[in-house]
Amino acid sequence: MTLGSIQNWLVWRKWGRWGVLAALFAALVLLDYGWLGLSRIVDQRGGDLLLRANAAQRPVSDRVVVIDIDQRSLEAMNDLAGSWPWPRSVHGELLDGIAAQRPRAVAFDILFNESDVYRPDSDAAFADSVARNPNAWLAMTLNADGAGALVSDMPPAVPRTALTNPPRDARVPLMMPLALLSRPEALRGGLINFTPDSDNVGRHHRLAMDRAGWRFPSLAARIMTDLHRPLPAGPDVLLNWRSGWQHVSYADLYLDALREHRLRPPDEFKDKIVVIGTAAPGLMDLRLTPLGSTYPGVEILATALDNLDRGDWLREVPRARLAPLALALIALVGLGLARGVSANRLGYAMAGITVLAIGAMWLLLTRGTFVPVLGALAWGWTCYLAASAIAYLDERRVRLRTSGMFKRFLDPRVVNDLIERGDLDYRREARSAEVTVLFSDIRGFTALSEQASPEEVVAMLNAYFSRQTDVVFAHGGTLDKFIGDAIMAFWGAPVADPDSAAHAVGAALAMAQALHDLRGEMGVLGAGLEIGLGLHTGRAVAGFIGSADRLDYTVIGDTVNLASRVEGLTKGVAPVLVTEATRLAAGDAFLWRDHGLFAVRGRQNEVRLFEPLARNDPATTEGN
Repeated sequence: MTLGSIQNWLVWRKWGRWGVLAALFAALVLLDYGWLGLSRIVDQRGGDLLLRANAAQRPVSDRVVVIDIDQRSLEAMNDLAGSWPWPRSVHGELLDGIAAQRPRAVAFDILFNESDVYRPDSDAAFADSVARNPNAWLAMTLNADGAGALVSDMPPAVPRTALTNPPRDARVPLMMPLALLSRPEALRGGLINFTPDSDNVGRHHRLAMDRAGWRFPSLAARIMTDLHRPLPAGPDVLLNWRSGWQHVSYADLYLDALREHRLRPPDEFKDKIVVIGTAAPGLMDLRLTPLGSTYPGVEILATALDNLDRGDWLREVPRARLAPLALALIALVGLGLARGVSANRLGYAMAGITVLAIGAMWLLLTRGTFVPVLGALAWGWTCYLAASAIAYLDERRVRLRTSGMFKRFLDPRVVNDLIERGDLDYRREARSAEVTVLFSDIRGFTALSEQASPEEVVAMLNAYFSRQTDVVFAHGGTLDKFIGDAIMAFWGAPVADPDSAAHAVGAALAMAQALHDLRGEMGVLGAGLEIGLGLHTGRAVAGFIGSADRLDYTVIGDTVNLASRVEGLTKGVAPVLVTEATRLAAGDAFLWRDHGLFAVRGRQNEVRLFEPLARNDPATTEGN
């Protein structure tokens, strides 16, 4: 393998997978904003929450009044006009009464597309009223299918604009107010089609609809045009909703007009835009909007009229312009992880960006601009969560590998504690640490193995090692290795332990006692078992040492060598011997018997050795 290939492999290991992940999400973002619209629902539903909150802080309009055919009106008018639908002359009488107060406009959000064959005079009376009040407009709808009438045969009052070269025989399924056909000049108005977004929620008002080469304006757009108000350039507007509307009950208004002395103000509708429609649940003119699932259609028209009259409809930033934000968030996640930034820190950064983005979105919304940032934020968070899941699986794999390694040496409780605290990293370089090293060896094992069968020797060793390992773990030690019938263990690594010497000495005494107990259980085979334990405290190099495929956690250095030599000096002296360094480090936790100076192979100076004695043993006396 060349140096260049090694460098390329290292670059890939550090940057590759996060770069691939970021590239994958970037491709999805481009597909989303260019074609699929995957995150549109997030912008829509999340935006609805802000639209609703914005509407709550907008006051009731002082320009548009809703005359509501509510449930009370249906009941109160029953004696005068019968059941719904009422004779059209009733609407004509109401229109004349309203017109006398000089409103700017009166819009009927009611369809009169069918003639009343039983009361033609009533239709004629209504037509006369609309004809003599040029500030009254009627509702029409454009059906999705059907042949419809010839556009060329429609009365001139029906609003329409020819697009490029419309066919002469064009037919359009336009539902016109045919009840007023006796006065063609009264057929002025516009469309009230409900045009929901892709999720069937109505947020926009369509200013016009095109069909068969002709353009038909909405009722709100037609009224604004006749009132000489400027219209937006686009095909639709995002409605800027309000908290409510000034409602007047149709029945209250009509019945007041019949009184000799009226109770309602004579200029109630002066210079207002009046919308006549129904909010009665039984008449089913209820729509799904950001403000609710049963929002009255008459209030949707009122919102459009109010917005267009004030010019305060919401200016909507196209979703495609937010794609760079989504790409930037994805790049932040990918680059951050590639550079080793923790997932937690990236999460905090993402949370901060989210708060700032939503705050900016809200601020702009209150000033008339809707910026759909939520889809971009959703892409950023999706990438972050996916990357965090990958990082978690990687960390879990490392933890499992580390746990598997260390449970060979450490008490599983210690391993779990290390991993939970995150103090353990098997990739860390070996380091110097203050440790206490213990060596133990069985005396007379060679002679014993010659007298017993191999099966008995293995069974005896397994029982012995199990007991001694439990003791090491119980005292917080690290089991380094088994060397034939010998055991090497140490304290003070991988986690620093200021009481490593005391813990090690306590373990040595317990190991001697464990052997005594085991000897009694094994009968004749165990009668000759003796143990020697040597301990020394000092600096040693601790860490994973070995090749990439085979690692062992161990300690190396002169401290280890001296502990091994001390174990060899125990024969005929004491079961447990420790150096003066261990005695000083363990302090007063034990009583000590001084066995004097000993020559140690490989060392110029003699070493003073001590035998530890448990303080709770009445047979012991402290040595000097």
